[in-house]
Amino acid sequence: MASSAVTPSTSFLVDKKDVGFSALCTQHSFPCSAQVSKKMVSKKIVSVMAPQQSERKPSTTGAVKTGMTMTEKILARASERAQLIPGDNVWVNVDILMTHDVCGPGSIGIFKKEFGKNAKVWDREKIVIIPDHYIFTTDERANRNVDILRDFCTEQNIKYFYDIKDLGNFKIFESDKLTLQANPDYKGVCHVALAQEGHCRPGEVLLGTDSHTCTAGAFGQFATGIGNTDAGFVLGTGKLLLKVPPTLRFVMDGEMPDYLLAKDLILQIIGEISVAGATYKAMEFVGSTVESLTDKTSVPYEPVYSDGQARYLSKYRFDISKLEPLVAKPHSPDNRALARECKDVKIDRVYIGSCTGGKTEDFMAAAKVFLASITEHAIQWAKRSKSRHSLFQLPRRFGWTYIAFQSRDPVGKLVRRYLRKLIVIHLRAPVAVLVCVSTTNRNFPGRMGHKEGQIYLASPYTAAASALTGFVTDPREFLQ
Repeated sequence: MASSAVTPSTSFLVDKKDVGFSALCTQHSFPCSAQVSKKMVSKKIVSVMAPQQSERKPSTTGAVKTGMTMTEKILARASERAQLIPGDNVWVNVDILMTHDVCGPGSIGIFKKEFGKNAKVWDREKIVIIPDHYIFTTDERANRNVDILRDFCTEQNIKYFYDIKDLGNFKIFESDKLTLQANPDYKGVCHVALAQEGHCRPGEVLLGTDSHTCTAGAFGQFATGIGNTDAGFVLGTGKLLLKVPPTLRFVMDGEMPDYLLAKDLILQIIGEISVAGATYKAMEFVGSTVESLTDKTSVPYEPVYSDGQARYLSKYRFDISKLEPLVAKPHSPDNRALARECKDVKIDRVYIGSCTGGKTEDFMAAAKVFLASITEHAIQWAKRSKSRHSLFQLPRRFGWTYIAFQSRDPVGKLVRRYLRKLIVIHLRAPVAVLVCVSTTNRNFPGRMGHKEGQIYLASPYTAAASALTGFVTDPREFLQ
């Protein structure tokens, strides 16, 4: 398997020995699940699940003839098979199907065309529908997408439809104190809502009409994105034909430094395997860095673990304690570089947001860097000021002049509005071709406006540090 050039570092060891599997089809549009061993997930990376039991249980798929990975075991259970190997094609029983306001109307249309106008879905409690892309827009055609979801969920009596109708039911800021109150009917971006509402459970199969659905694999389940046609079929049958993927194993050991975030870890990995390196492959993460998850679900589940003799397509090992803050230079997420090596790159914009970089924790991480930059002199100036809002005048007083925070997460929107009163970004005047540090996940040409725009992907720490200096900046300049 091909690997990109390695960043000069002693932070990893790579074992790319072929362990018996030939490369499988790599033309599928979406990656397979990124799965994490439940015993080993660091709270610094993600903290959404807690073991129900400490001891390892035997496989529920029958006697083990040949060692199987987590993915193979999960798909074996879902297909009622005792044994599976990569390349097998099996009909899988789906535990959860998620769709949203972008692909939902198309999936619903296919379902009604193929199963009939009056057909009922296979299980109204296993379908999760989350309007999150167009929910805040005033565009009538976009609103029509949400209306289609509402009509369908009423017709089918869908149990888990996370809608919001009263867009004004938010309290943002009161007086000189922060008051945050999100509308309880709305749960935010679909990938976050799935986890927070307890729909991500170890050992299950979760499919969604979004390419980032694979991130749910972090909960020890098989998760992947599918298209509208497949989703329409699942709506009617609860099944889907899948090819069992081979597995890449990533062992991450060592204490995670305070200046690193999960974004740095995935940029390191993508730099190793390339953007196409995990296409139609499962990714399994283990190691001392990946420590423990806390569970949030009321539904019983049984954790699944890879067998000791399981076979992997490739294995990668990283010493996380030796990693440094990273960026992905234009124009690909696998164009990895150390943030400190790009210190001469002058930037025009910093963007903190999107479905993968706009969580509340991401904004608070940025705030940590900004607040660390406020000098004692600035604080004393604020105290001497007669205005009770003087702290919010600090940015203008000390030369910061622009901000661009966005998020599909409604709580993130609330935090963003608060931060706008405290944090702004010092950058040069807009130009036709912009250079941007972004916490998003893609930096291909034209992805963020002008096709010649230069996008550097980075963690919220690195993005915030870069906003303070106007150059791509290693966050250790402010966090150490």
